[in-house]
Amino acid sequence: MNGVLSAFLLTFAGLFPIVNPIEAAPFFLALTPGMPTQERTILARKVAINGFALLLGSMVLGPWLLAFFGIELPVVRIAGGLVVTALGWKLLSQESWSDHGSMQAGQERKVGSFYPLTMPLTVGPGSMSVAITIGSRKPATDLFWKQWGDLALHAAGALAGVIAIAITIYIAYRFAEGLARALGATGLEVLVRLSAFILMCIGIEIVWNGYSALIAPH
Repeated sequence: MNGVLSAFLLTFAGLFPIVNPIEAAPFFLALTPGMPTQERTILARKVAINGFALLLGSMVLGPWLLAFFGIELPVVRIAGGLVVTALGWKLLSQESWSDHGSMQAGQERKVGSFYPLTMPLTVGPGSMSVAITIGSRKPATDLFWKQWGDLALHAAGALAGVIAIAITIYIAYRFAEGLARALGATGLEVLVRLSAFILMCIGIEIVWNGYSALIAPH
């Protein structure tokens, strides 16, 4: 049970600061002006489902694709951890930065549930790289039966974490108007900065795990 909870917390805490649907909610509102509440609710549900599929696909297939090209998983973890740390530092130190930076509210584009609302507004390259890095984690044991058991627990926790992210996406977009009024600019700023510090800590931990795997005797 501890393995499931640990994987869940790692996945949710690693993805939430970058996906950050609360911060993206005002952009969602700006891209759906005049849309009836019922249609906006349906669109929010579609974006949540698309985001879940993108993150889960990155987590499951990403590490195997990299391995197919001959890149060792510990190296992937180190590179991904550095990316995560850098993203956290940018979010913490810059005045205005997020994984949603490439999408401006004033852009006049045809709004679709996948593009631009799911990608790049909600799930961008930063969150996908975090998902790949989390998916590359392996149980630290040489026992075959225990390795598969730990892997199953990690997979269950990671899946629950991605589901939780999808739920937060739906809730943030479904109630975007109320969230924007309740948090205000200061509340959003505090949430982003605190999440960024947690993200940096997670990135450093991922780098350390990858380095430890590289130097461990085979």
